Amino acid sequence: MSVQAAPETASARSRRAAGVPWERVEKVVREAVAGLPDTSADAVLAELERNVYDGISAADLALAQVMAARTLVEREPDYSFVAARLLLHSLRGEAVGYLAGAPRNPDYPEMAAAYGDYFRDYVRRGVELQLLAEDLAGFDLDILAAALRPERDLDLGLLGLQTLYDRYLLRDPHAGTRFELPQAFFMRVAMGLAVAEPDREARAVEFYELLSSLRFMTSTPTLFNAGTRRPQLSSCFLTTVSDNLASIFSGYRNNALLAKYSGGLGNDWTPVRGLGAHIRGTGGKSQGVVPFLKIANDTTVAVNQGGKRKGAACAYLETWHIDVEEFLDLRKNTGDDRRRTHDMNTANWVPDEFLRRVEADEEWTLFSPDEVPDLHDLYGTAFAERYRAYEKAADAGEIRVFRRVAAKQLWRRMLTMLFETGHPWITFKDPCNLRSPQQHAGVVHSSNLCTEITLNTSSDEIAVCNLGSVNLARHVGEDGLDVELLRRTVTTAVRMLDNVIDINFYTVPEAERSNLRHRPVGLGLMGFADALFTLGIPQASEEAVEFADRSMEVLSYHAISASADLAAERGAYSSFDGSLWSRGILPIDSMRLLAEARGEDELDVDTSATLDWESLRERVRTVGMRNSNVLAIAPTATISNICGVGQSIEPLFSNLFVKSNMSGEFTVVNPHLVRALKQRGLWDDDMVAELKRHDGVLTSIDRVPDDLKALYATAFEIDSRWLVDAASRRQKWIDQAQSLNLYLAEPSGKALDALYRHAWRRGLKTTYYLRSRAATQVEKSTLRGTDGRLNAVTPTVPVAATETTAAACRIDDPDCEACQ
Repeated sequence: MSVQAAPETASARSRRAAGVPWERVEKVVREAVAGLPDTSADAVLAELERNVYDGISAADLALAQVMAARTLVEREPDYSFVAARLLLHSLRGEAVGYLAGAPRNPDYPEMAAAYGDYFRDYVRRGVELQLLAEDLAGFDLDILAAALRPERDLDLGLLGLQTLYDRYLLRDPHAGTRFELPQAFFMRVAMGLAVAEPDREARAVEFYELLSSLRFMTSTPTLFNAGTRRPQLSSCFLTTVSDNLASIFSGYRNNALLAKYSGGLGNDWTPVRGLGAHIRGTGGKSQGVVPFLKIANDTTVAVNQGGKRKGAACAYLETWHIDVEEFLDLRKNTGDDRRRTHDMNTANWVPDEFLRRVEADEEWTLFSPDEVPDLHDLYGTAFAERYRAYEKAADAGEIRVFRRVAAKQLWRRMLTMLFETGHPWITFKDPCNLRSPQQHAGVVHSSNLCTEITLNTSSDEIAVCNLGSVNLARHVGEDGLDVELLRRTVTTAVRMLDNVIDINFYTVPEAERSNLRHRPVGLGLMGFADALFTLGIPQASEEAVEFADRSMEVLSYHAISASADLAAERGAYSSFDGSLWSRGILPIDSMRLLAEARGEDELDVDTSATLDWESLRERVRTVGMRNSNVLAIAPTATISNICGVGQSIEPLFSNLFVKSNMSGEFTVVNPHLVRALKQRGLWDDDMVAELKRHDGVLTSIDRVPDDLKALYATAFEIDSRWLVDAASRRQKWIDQAQSLNLYLAEPSGKALDALYRHAWRRGLKTTYYLRSRAATQVEKSTLRGTDGRLNAVTPTVPVAATETTAAACRIDDPDCEACQ
């Protein structure tokens, strides 16, 4: 279905809006629809005419053109590219005019020919404004200019370009004028990551090719800051807070400094003594960990990363901490507000012993960590044995502060709070440690803000992770996964991420020391749902689980191989000796360590493999690894928008909805579905109306064939056990974790219990949000306006503003953009 409108002359339009340069506008619009056969310039112009007026300003006219095209997206997804090209036209005028010092607005052919000259001017001006690092001016700009691909500006949809426009592209800090175009942006990031390479021009071109082709994207902090004078490029920081005031307040300071330049925070608070514990220095009793968490919450709010995005942190607490029940209540909207943290995420750090007690319906003992300090550093069998010894000590009167609860009752309350407030998330301590390559060098005490990072922390080391994601959708075709292309992408991506470590601007010495010693990176993926659409595989199927397994195996194999190649070239990371890597134990091999500690009844994981892991195993053992950790799947909430694909490993939320983020509200329609419906002659105005009526869900639309309903099933239609099973098959290949959201359309205590125990038995290290309701809905009305047109998609007010629904994390929540 294409949107058509009767042609109209510019002179006729000019009578309706005096002063509008219709001939020039029509030229720009027709250029924007070129090459997009299902779009119509006349339709855009007709829509524009309804929204212009006599005396409209140039800026408002440019915006009106974008909005006119955006209105048509719900009926034809390619209008997103039309709207993006119209926005790009304005951006070109803004950038080129600024650098030229006079108004200029070149059309696309003129700009494509002049892109090299623009790029050289852009670098010079950026250095003059002290926005770009002086090192960038030392590159051979002629070589880089010749490598620019202006046509790739046209590959960005509206959501992607608008995200860049609003938040990433450099602007004059005094005039507020943007002067960075998309290809200059990608090259700037590439130059920033290649600045220390021996042949930096060649590497910059290699990195640029990967970014501008949208096959891979670095994380948001890297995109913000690469090539600038403050290159804080890392995504995540993990800290442990010790049980003394100096450490606690140093932790607040570190949080502020780390968040200032776009880092997301994961804080381990387990060592802080609990409520009622003895304070030797004053002879009094502790108020527990909660008051300190309140201050951490307020620090997070105060530091908003220069207005680019909100500061964000997650507090972790182990399940045996005596304050754990108060910890569960931190996100409630009722109770004493001084003991609530409305702006900070929380997560349970759950040992296997607790879940054994839940399954056996036994008691669980809560302790204050000052009396059982070694539990914090123990895991697996050692933790279970020491924990039971402390229980006996408590029974003998040797421990003063403890409390017994029914394990099943505490588990039920954990799940209830997760459902009601979205927090605390459920993360599993033992698999994170038992499968950690760095067991010899410390303990994993928490994950990060988005639950995919599992690195050691201590009082003198802040863990740092540097993230990027492969766009899986760009590596599949109708014939399946393009393994060779994926190998090339992964090899270059790992090099880029390793470079981050040496280039990075560190705000605290504990982070620099840790990152340079262990050199962890986290390569993940996005566009998994898009890849399944291309392959025709429903997400709720064994085929999807198998594809998750095989695609992750290839990605893991080549990522580990790339790190070993870098070790041969640059040297292994300094703490390599004694690691699982040095013993020839790869992530797939570490599954047996978890199985040995768990027992066969508590672990159900497929460990099949298809590649030549034995030769890689030997090579890693002898050559070494450049990075202590290589793999982690982050949420990609922002960078997937830039690339125009679904987030991370997420199922599609809806086939037609309004996405809200810090750049505004955008109609999103699944282009894969539209193409499929067009092929079957089913895409028309009535189908759009049906999709809107049913919130983008196909189940109740009789005209849609069953095979398409299965293929394009949305998140709340899919049994989350399929998501867990696919995650389990990925997890065996990953040395860190995955940011895995789970969905329940009709949650109940029984369903929650079954789902999270299933995740535990399948060997997952962490889970992320529990989504229990729709985040946005499309307008239900299918009435036509007075002009006969269907109403546009608009957000509606969420139903049932109860604590249960209102507090749950929304899929379009901009807070979820903190990692990527």
